[in-house]
Amino acid sequence: MNKITILIPVYNEVNTLEEILQKVENANFCGLEKEIILIDDFSTDGTRELYGGLAYKVLYHEQNQGKGAALRTGLSQAHGDVIVIQDADLEYDPSDYEPLVRLILDGKADAAYGTRLSGAKPSRSFMFTHLLGNKFLSLLTNILYGSTLTDMETCYKAFRAEFIKGIEIKSNRFDFEPEITAKILKRGARLYELPVSYYGREFSEGKKITWKDGLYAIAALIKYRFTDN
Repeated sequence: MNKITILIPVYNEVNTLEEILQKVENANFCGLEKEIILIDDFSTDGTRELYGGLAYKVLYHEQNQGKGAALRTGLSQAHGDVIVIQDADLEYDPSDYEPLVRLILDGKADAAYGTRLSGAKPSRSFMFTHLLGNKFLSLLTNILYGSTLTDMETCYKAFRAEFIKGIEIKSNRFDFEPEITAKILKRGARLYELPVSYYGREFSEGKKITWKDGLYAIAALIKYRFTDN
């Protein structure tokens, strides 16, 4: 393995995009060559004007479709041996990815998740309802799929490319997280968790996920327990 693809879905992140890209550039992904792919999900806040000076691949949606759709588009163009997901805000620190990627490079994992709930890394206090929602969704995942995850909804997910590319992703919104988790668990993935830092945003700071996305996640977990469709 010699290349890693970093998929960055972007929607209206004009205030944070340049800083997170610099952090990704500075991070050491186990020395792998970086392929950085931005997927703009029809940003309308001036974000698109930032792409002109960037030396990365940028894919465009001509209507807003959601994070899952953006990642599906990015996966279709990814050439790395390892694939990771990086949001375009500043909630996560790209330097935390290296130990997750190492598990894959060492042949121990097909997928590795970064948990925000271990207490081992800095974590901004969650909004109470979001914390309860995350814990409930992880518990439901464990009940349905016989796993022991602490943070199914985490953004930080690393995959062996051959493994994730064999899975058809159908979700368009934030229900990507439960869908991909359900499908890799059903396929017997060697899945590990390691602690990561979390600098969460509130809605006033641009956070987009809401309680409605929690309902979509519940539906996805139940649906994909019994079908891949």
